Amino acid sequence: MLRSILLLLLIVVIASCASAPVTSPNAGRYSISQDRAPDTRVDVANIPDVIPEPFTRTMAGNRSPYSVLGQTYHVMDSEVGYSERGVASWYGEKFHGHKTSNGEIFDMYKSSAAHKSLPIPSYLRVTNLDNNRSIIVRVNDRGPFHGNRIVDLSYAAALKLGYADRGTARVQLDAVLPDGDTAMPQRADTILPAPTGAAEETQFLQVGAFSSLSSARAIQAELQQLTEHPVFIRSVDVPRAGLVHRVRVGPLYDAHDVRTLSQRVVAANLGSPYTVTE
Repeated sequence: MLRSILLLLLIVVIASCASAPVTSPNAGRYSISQDRAPDTRVDVANIPDVIPEPFTRTMAGNRSPYSVLGQTYHVMDSEVGYSERGVASWYGEKFHGHKTSNGEIFDMYKSSAAHKSLPIPSYLRVTNLDNNRSIIVRVNDRGPFHGNRIVDLSYAAALKLGYADRGTARVQLDAVLPDGDTAMPQRADTILPAPTGAAEETQFLQVGAFSSLSSARAIQAELQQLTEHPVFIRSVDVPRAGLVHRVRVGPLYDAHDVRTLSQRVVAANLGSPYTVTE
């Protein structure tokens, strides 16, 4: 009888251990430690296209400045005129179903993007420079904050652009206004003559675009302490956005000057500069 009772107790203990919940070492906000693509096959034809629509921008996701991993970032006053070339990555299942920086729920099956300094929401035309595929995405999140990448696209967007299996791609980013017109930079009224033998296109470093002229002048004054190159404000009347004041440095003819000045601007917490050509 005693042996039977002990055997019964042992069975109860084993059953209790088997039914106890297992705590994942990655328990917390994200249930998996490494990002990955979904297990099921995604048909590119079923991924809806993004159609830029008018919106009312709030402070959600637009706090500026903000800091991540010890680095401080500034959100642009306007996306008008933004154009940049660099490396794109993508994010997927690890973040699927979690909140983005503006409180929306990240859906890896829709074409969205994370950017460090563009205002939220905004729209981007993303072109894969390796295959010339181009799509429009909606920016609703912040990042990427690792490596030299300039944008993180959703898994669906990366799939449509043809680089989801590789992880990264060389891309061209251009801001798109809600009516579908690409927000390309406007030509400055006055451009200093290029040195003999220089290319026809002139390169400038754009540090910011502001709706407030006083804000633009404040940045201009600080920039003038960092460089001997001309710092000027180009005011452009943009449909639906009103008067936008672009702060630019240049012209610049040397890649080393562009890189050095960009590093100074970032170190001085004056924004996320990018080059424009005219």
